[in-house]
Amino acid sequence: MTRIAILYTGGTIGMVQGAHGLEPSAGLEQHLQPLLPEGLSADWYSAEPLIDSSALTLADWQRWLAEIRTLLPRYDGLLLLHGTDTLAYSANLLAFALPALDKPLVITGAQWPFGTPDGDAEPNLHTALATFALPGLRHVVVAFNGALYRAVGSSKVSTETAAGFDTPHFPPLGRRLPENGWQDVQLNTLPAALTAAEPQLDTAVRIVCHTLTPGANCAMIAHSLQHFPADGVVLESYGHGNAPADPALLQAIGALSARGVPVLNISQVAQGCAAAVYAQGDALRQSGAISGGKANRETAVALLTLAAANGWDSTEIQARLRHWQLL
Repeated sequence: MTRIAILYTGGTIGMVQGAHGLEPSAGLEQHLQPLLPEGLSADWYSAEPLIDSSALTLADWQRWLAEIRTLLPRYDGLLLLHGTDTLAYSANLLAFALPALDKPLVITGAQWPFGTPDGDAEPNLHTALATFALPGLRHVVVAFNGALYRAVGSSKVSTETAAGFDTPHFPPLGRRLPENGWQDVQLNTLPAALTAAEPQLDTAVRIVCHTLTPGANCAMIAHSLQHFPADGVVLESYGHGNAPADPALLQAIGALSARGVPVLNISQVAQGCAAAVYAQGDALRQSGAISGGKANRETAVALLTLAAANGWDSTEIQARLRHWQLL
């Protein structure tokens, strides 16, 4: 018998209609117990408070992470039920925060509430619960729309269909067909656990994210970097990590880098890679910006949140990116 913990944090999967729209509800547990497959038992835990995941704060992450670290040693795995809006941010954060994980931590949610005709809540729960039967899984993963994805590199890609998540740089770890079970399982593509201490999360950390666009955008970003006391910056640049050689922007990035504040340069393209390919990006690299390689926004924000809290320098940040096959 495999025994898991289920941590319910809120989200659409368990919502009901309220006076102002869909809102979190505590009634999901009664619907889940009949879905447990043979050989799997589960204990239910609810976060306090339950939230719409668009209201997620660093304090929520800190509480959930503490509870996960308490529960995991007592179980064979953990299922985290999460709202889809920020699910990928949490998945990336948990993967970086639990580097030596030795059992599965599966995350799922739904685009429509449980019980919606032709909705995805029940299928996603079936997929997530079936994941605990896969031998050798010792990672944080996202189970959604009949597929299993890496946590690091995951992103929300749709609000309109059941195919809400993807890892643009990596194929799914496996697909599950209701009639035939798991197909094309590729768990061997996941990197081994990191032999590193678990980082701490500081709720006072301030990570800002800026996206380059043509026009006056550079001046706005430079002003923000000069006047807002950020602990880390994600810069979403063009293509392969290119940016205008704007003097004010480069000076602001250089000043932050000189103070040890990491500026992580990533591509704003969904399947993009910030790399030293074009001369146009050289000035940005020379200013001290760290190349984020294939990191997407969710990955970059999660990584810098922990980097700032734990004093990781550019070498340590790049080591984590390299470990997760992003550099």
